[in-house]
Amino acid sequence: MLDIADELHRWVEQGRAFAVATVVATHGSAPRQPGAALAVDRDGTAIGSVSGGCVEGAVYALCQEALETGRPVLERFGYSDEDAFAVGLTCGGIIDILVTPVRTGAPGPADDGGATGEWVDSTADTLVAGLAAAASG
Repeated sequence: MLDIADELHRWVEQGRAFAVATVVATHGSAPRQPGAALAVDRDGTAIGSVSGGCVEGAVYALCQEALETGRPVLERFGYSDEDAFAVGLTCGGIIDILVTPVRTGAPGPADDGGATGEWVDSTADTLVAGLAAAASG
């Protein structure tokens, strides 16, 4: 998330609502490590990456859903032999993605589980300090 933190701070300052998808855990081979993040604002602008491309589209859609509902979502992506055409990782690993909607203005009717702009600051500070914010296995 550190690679997109500066832009997220700008989005907060501009009052833009957005959702942040963060790799919170990996199992086996994974394209990106915990802490990698993708953010999508209400206009559809995206920054960052959680997978180097293999599940980016599905995570983008999860971000849009979180913006609509105001609720965070945890999703697992991995390779499945049963459904080879499903969205997943071709590397054979598993990644867990936490999507958190972030509101920067006054709470709206669907804001029952999202974060505020201060979340960006505290999460970035945690990562800079080197404290555990995610797990790999």
